[in-house]
Amino acid sequence: MLIRLEQRPEASNIMVYVSPLIAVVLTILTAMIMFGALGVDPAKAIETFFIEPVSTLDGVAELLVKATPLVLIGVGLSLGFQANVWNIGAEGQLVIGALAGGGLALAFYGQSSTLLVPAMLVCGVIGGMAWAAIPAWMKTRFNTNEILTSLMLTYVGLLVLSYLVHGPWKDPEGQNFPESRLFHDSALLPILIDETRLNVGWLLALFVVVLGWILMSRHIIGFQIKVIGMAPMAGAFAGFKENRLIWITLLISGGCAGLAGVIELSGAIGQIVPSISPGYGFTAIIVAFLGRLHPVGVLFAGLLMALTYLGGDSAQITMNLPNAVTGVFQGMLLFFLLASDVLIRYRVRFGPPRVKAEAAE
Repeated sequence: MLIRLEQRPEASNIMVYVSPLIAVVLTILTAMIMFGALGVDPAKAIETFFIEPVSTLDGVAELLVKATPLVLIGVGLSLGFQANVWNIGAEGQLVIGALAGGGLALAFYGQSSTLLVPAMLVCGVIGGMAWAAIPAWMKTRFNTNEILTSLMLTYVGLLVLSYLVHGPWKDPEGQNFPESRLFHDSALLPILIDETRLNVGWLLALFVVVLGWILMSRHIIGFQIKVIGMAPMAGAFAGFKENRLIWITLLISGGCAGLAGVIELSGAIGQIVPSISPGYGFTAIIVAFLGRLHPVGVLFAGLLMALTYLGGDSAQITMNLPNAVTGVFQGMLLFFLLASDVLIRYRVRFGPPRVKAEAAE
């Protein structure tokens, strides 16, 4: 029997925002089936994965720490995606931003100054922007695919990180471990809740969410981004400069990723290590789409994806499940989200197209 997709006359505006919830529910149901097949109590596994990690104040604080880079990067990426500018290299921009800010902390090691942390944050933003400027220049100058250039630069950034922590920035007193000195207290972000890792980086993430909402809903640049994304020819006719928007969106997304990187270093980690991020730059792509490319939606999506990281760690410790279950959850969530998006725009039909059937008669 022939199965085909037939485009709907008009997509449902309600389902556009309901589909992420449907994707979450389907992910949980599928995960329960998966846990049952592995011989694990599904209800206990879901409780361990989604409830236990946030059952204490320390758990909630850790959730916000994990969500901070996801929200920051997700907001930046969502702006570019709305303009059909596909920055896939946020992971590399995070690393370079972290190195820019962390390098400043090492340069002023042992010196106490209230200006050091703000300067590190600014350097992180500049570092991320500089790394994102490379695919922006190649896109506008040579029409190079920004997906490939930004993605390939990620691996270059990781190699730069590896070189520095194994070479000139390695702690001379670290017994040959590939890591930098521990940052001085003046290079660490202030803690919001005592005896937790929650720092002011979370407040910066909320501030970026507000700025992203204002930009997209109240500023002419946000309007131009939407028009160029939905109808490039109409935007060109209106005089909107596509190359200018490519630069703006890539620099913003790179700056947000760089800021996330330096917040990770000066907040959660406290030194430069070979693995700064567990893949936040790639996970933030899911966050952006799960949040429907809206800054407020990205905020809630970032919290959900951060919970998958905590849940994976909790399931590994208490139920002896592999940590790869985190990636499985994230992959299933993306799969069901994309499937829901397809069904919003198309309906499933059985049999040959009507036009062909009528012609045969």
